[in-house]
Amino acid sequence: MNCLRADGVRLASELRERALAAGRLPCDVVVCPPATLLHEISVVLRESDIALGAQDCGEGDFGAQTGNISAAMLKDAGCEYIIAGHSERRHGQGETDARVRRKVQSVHDAGLVAIVCVGETEAERDQNLTFDVLARQVDASLPMDAGGGNTVVAYEPVWAIGSGRTPSADEIAAAHRQIRAVAARRGGAGGDIRILYGGSVKGDNAAAILAIPEVEGALVGGASLKAGEFWKIVESCP
Repeated sequence: MNCLRADGVRLASELRERALAAGRLPCDVVVCPPATLLHEISVVLRESDIALGAQDCGEGDFGAQTGNISAAMLKDAGCEYIIAGHSERRHGQGETDARVRRKVQSVHDAGLVAIVCVGETEAERDQNLTFDVLARQVDASLPMDAGGGNTVVAYEPVWAIGSGRTPSADEIAAAHRQIRAVAARRGGAGGDIRILYGGSVKGDNAAAILAIPEVEGALVGGASLKAGEFWKIVESCP
């Protein structure tokens, strides 16, 4: 719930100019603005290498779901990616693993890439349940067709989001290895899924986080609201 039209377009335009000036980007870059801005920002980003994503979607292709927006509708608005199961949806809106899984399946059915978020709360971490929570969420949130071509998993420890706190490099690496192991043992192309880290990623810590061998990208929150700060993260990609 950030950015009205003028601010959103201004931010997207600045990112587009930075992308064009950079030429070839060092990594894949995706922006996920509020649904009200998607179509207009899709126009702004044309001819740049920045892809467009949505923050959430409804379940199914169409029907009587007042207030929901289907993955097919988001694709029609220019999206290539959709986030599912963000911690603010799981813990703030009560979304279960089963519901996240249905949303991810809808994203796949629309031919888009799902960015599936998983992560433990502070209470779960204090009880040494991090690995158990990650195993359960990955296994229950991913459909059997999930693989590197249609799914990205983002590890975002709930206690780190917006807090300015981040796990140590060893803790991040261990969590990513657990996610990789669970995804791989599900069979199919699960072992090829890209795993991102999210949780207070900023311009001044991005390089260190992205240098961790198990980390294959970042899910950026508040730092994405300032073009210069966000672009520092882009430029930190190895």
